[in-house]
Amino acid sequence: MTDDERLARVALTRIVEPGDEVGGRWLRQYGALTTLQRLTTEDEPLPWVTPKRWEALRARADHIRPERDLEDAAAAGVRFLIPGDGEWPQQLDDLGDGRPVGLWVRGKANLRMWALRSVAVVGARACTEYGAHMAASLAADLAERGWVVVSGGAYGVDGAAHRGVLGVGGATVAVLACGVDRPYPRGHVQLIGRIAEQGLVVGELPPGEHPTPSRFIQRNRVIAALTRGTVVVEAAYRSGSLVTARAAQRLGRFAMGVPGPATSALSAGVHDLLRNDAVLVSDAAEVVELVGDMGELAPDRRGPVLPRDLLEPGARQVLAALPGRGSAAPGEIARGAGTTVDDAVGRLYELRALGYVERHGDSWKLTRQAMISVSPDRRSG
Repeated sequence: MTDDERLARVALTRIVEPGDEVGGRWLRQYGALTTLQRLTTEDEPLPWVTPKRWEALRARADHIRPERDLEDAAAAGVRFLIPGDGEWPQQLDDLGDGRPVGLWVRGKANLRMWALRSVAVVGARACTEYGAHMAASLAADLAERGWVVVSGGAYGVDGAAHRGVLGVGGATVAVLACGVDRPYPRGHVQLIGRIAEQGLVVGELPPGEHPTPSRFIQRNRVIAALTRGTVVVEAAYRSGSLVTARAAQRLGRFAMGVPGPATSALSAGVHDLLRNDAVLVSDAAEVVELVGDMGELAPDRRGPVLPRDLLEPGARQVLAALPGRGSAAPGEIARGAGTTVDDAVGRLYELRALGYVERHGDSWKLTRQAMISVSPDRRSG
């Protein structure tokens, strides 16, 4: 890309809204220079827009100042990336005509390299303590496994995820819906400053621009496209984080959800997502098993090993055949275990030596030890 092309794209970030696919079609068909020239010098509209929309775009074009924007950005330690740059994350090209015109980046790391091994962790702004804990611990564990955690810098789950990564000295990226020199929300100015020092702050909007509801929605598509997968931690039915997860699915990325209480409205959106092709995850190992390289498998999930687990199958069958209360004769126990009386008697003596059963005359019964450690299912049922 030439310097003129870069300057034209800087100007277009003030004219074309993030995610505007009509603007993307102009860039693809005419290039940035011609598109900008038509917007600034010609009254005849470019294709695919109404006269009213063209007039609004022309009004914006009257106030562009690309050289000044680059100067302001440089003074704030911000650089501007465009497609074709060595640092441009090529996975953003999956957005097609909705691809960003360019990206404003604050921080020292290489965005392209970091995005190659990244996961998004997003969720509710008004999250519960459970949601904040799960987001922070999940993000911290991902960082310790060498993954970059991407989120939106917002209150709630986003902030908890960023803090979890920063707490373990990991790598995190905040994608903002405003100018990266003017962080939003204001209560996260210090947090986003820390992210810029230790990680990266990224946005599509030029210096000084403020967020709007539509810009938040469009920001989510960038989070989804940058990463290998999106994890949602707590989300109500109308949560913007679900937009990120669904964008990830459309782009062929993994969408994952951390379940919460069935009665929680803040988990209802996650549960609905899980019913529609998303994958349930509970920790970093399960996330990495999905988005990582072949062989990065989560460990098998097993409950604690109980003494009865160490018994041979035949002994376990005989033990299971004894009644929860009272005693039983060897013949009755043999029928319940599906074996012969002689085999049942032999197993009963083995179990007595281990303290599981005791003999009362011609019958056998469970000991107190067996009642506590072997038959909780019987007692709860």
